[in-house]
Amino acid sequence: MSTKASHHLIEQRLSELSSAQRERLAFIDFNLQFFGRLSRNDLINRFQTGLAASTRDFASYKELAPDNLILDHSTKQYLRTAIFKPIFRFSADAILQSVSKGFSDGITAEVVPSEHCFEAVKLIHPDINIIASLMRAIHNRQACSVKYVSISSGESQRRLVPHAIINNGHRWHVRGFDGKTKSFRDFVCTRFTEVKELGLPCEKHELASADQQFNKMVDLVLIPHPSVTNSRAIEMDFAMQNGQKVMRVRAALAAYVLRQWQVDCSEGHRILNQGCQLALKNHSVLQDIENPMLAPGAK
Repeated sequence: MSTKASHHLIEQRLSELSSAQRERLAFIDFNLQFFGRLSRNDLINRFQTGLAASTRDFASYKELAPDNLILDHSTKQYLRTAIFKPIFRFSADAILQSVSKGFSDGITAEVVPSEHCFEAVKLIHPDINIIASLMRAIHNRQACSVKYVSISSGESQRRLVPHAIINNGHRWHVRGFDGKTKSFRDFVCTRFTEVKELGLPCEKHELASADQQFNKMVDLVLIPHPSVTNSRAIEMDFAMQNGQKVMRVRAALAAYVLRQWQVDCSEGHRILNQGCQLALKNHSVLQDIENPMLAPGAK
């Protein structure tokens, strides 16, 4: 049977199931694809079902996709196989927006835009298989062999230990320990051409707990830009208290926030007529954050 015919048969069988059971099977499929493993208890805890019901769900999933998972009897977890092929089509938009909040109803569907509420900015979403590989590596604390295209040096291969996926307001990044530079760095997700999990344990200095900039918290004190005539409007826009807004953020992400919010970070707040409605009051914080040059006006 061809791949297309096989997938059509799976879709037909899925359509015959109740929506509740399809959602449970989607949960199994999602966890295998993005985390690489799950147990009966994961299914029971998520859907408040019994052991017998979860056993039936795994049996149903295995009937549809027998080559997608294998039971590890020592841990009683189902593991993703190397020849795994998802039986549900997950939307990259829904995955990236929802995964930090946990699996939710409707994650298998495309995001349907409102007819009355619009977003002017749209992020370019990475390939779903790239995201899945990165997320499995993050979840299992494993290193990856990646091929990455940079603006300065083109495509190169390197060892990466990812630990977080980040929306910086412009693009999706993955943060992790880069074996090439021996440091924690951010990589643009759309620039990966290949991500392969190595399945090897990582060193302590490569894990998220060793990422000082990611774990360090800093306060950004934002005020209306001095050039704004009616500063009260800005105070209302950003829910300021006593003429300022204090944002506590990770040092590794601070420059992204300052750029996304167009905060004037120049000394003396000299940026004029370039859309900066906010200014950074505690200028000295720039000495404590990674990549301060990304912030408007910073030196």
